[in-house]
Amino acid sequence: METVPAGVLAAMAGLVGGLVLGLAARLGDFCTLGALESAVYGDDQRRLRLWGVVLGVAMIGTFVAEALGIAEPTATFYHTVAWNPAASILGGLVFGYGMAMAGNCGFGALVRFGGGDLRSLVVVVVIGIFAFVTLSGPLAPLRDALFPQGTATGPQGIAHWLAARTGLSPLAFALPVGLALLGSAIAHAPLRRQRVKIVWGAAAGLSVVWCLVATTWISRASFGEIGVEGPSFTAPMGRTIIFFMTSTAGGITFSVGLVAGVLAGAFSGSMIRGLFRWEACEDPRELGRQVSGAALMGIGGTLALGCSVGQGVTAMATLAVSAPVTLAAIVAGGLLGLRQLIGGFQPD
Repeated sequence: METVPAGVLAAMAGLVGGLVLGLAARLGDFCTLGALESAVYGDDQRRLRLWGVVLGVAMIGTFVAEALGIAEPTATFYHTVAWNPAASILGGLVFGYGMAMAGNCGFGALVRFGGGDLRSLVVVVVIGIFAFVTLSGPLAPLRDALFPQGTATGPQGIAHWLAARTGLSPLAFALPVGLALLGSAIAHAPLRRQRVKIVWGAAAGLSVVWCLVATTWISRASFGEIGVEGPSFTAPMGRTIIFFMTSTAGGITFSVGLVAGVLAGAFSGSMIRGLFRWEACEDPRELGRQVSGAALMGIGGTLALGCSVGQGVTAMATLAVSAPVTLAAIVAGGLLGLRQLIGGFQPD
């Protein structure tokens, strides 16, 4: 810590976590929208069940690490900011709908850009811009007025709330949930036959644990200069863009390393599978839909304090009270958008 700045250490932690996530997406087919689309319209639940592996491993690992004293999930902003249900629901719906319009979430867009898809670069940039438009730009006063954020005065985690009322360890409540998620995933025979997907799903879950453990250590060593963070891809997009343009906005951070790591992992995974190829948009209408979807994701993800990975994986791994509600809203918004794109809201 005396020779390496805390921000650089945090970026290195993010780089490692992002690298694994990028590889998991390319080599294990870990994708939010792809999982929904395959399950609902392709009658294939493998990618959706893979989420059970990711969440189960991330949740068990996070709470075991907390029990060992090497991670502080309650120090993440999912626990320190008072939960606003309206922001979670509206933000989640907006994010999910935008995800369907754009054809990917922020994480998925980074992965596709790492594979040579230049359309996804546009999505990444627009998400980052509109995240900061909502976070600290022209829409910030309206966001503050409609969805004020306050400091939490009590536990904002389901397991920690139960632990405070029973005297038991939070692990006692998280472990059965994590095991149930894992069991449900592994019980699906088509997924069970694809061991590579399971391995990469577990790796993605462990990458979340790694990020929480690493940033906890850095936070303690830097006396709180660095916050405890896990993977998320809304505001971190904006922070990364600003850093690469100006080296300001707090300098190099966990977010910068995370985004760079996902790009590197996705590029490596694409090269390994022989899938890297340059692609561009040939249909202006398609590009317009993707840009509008990206803008909605930037706004919705900021309102909800996280995206499909931030709230759907990191916050879920800590069993934050906001996570299941936000994830359900993202899924609902995504399904609504998919139905519009595929079926045009035609009556059954």
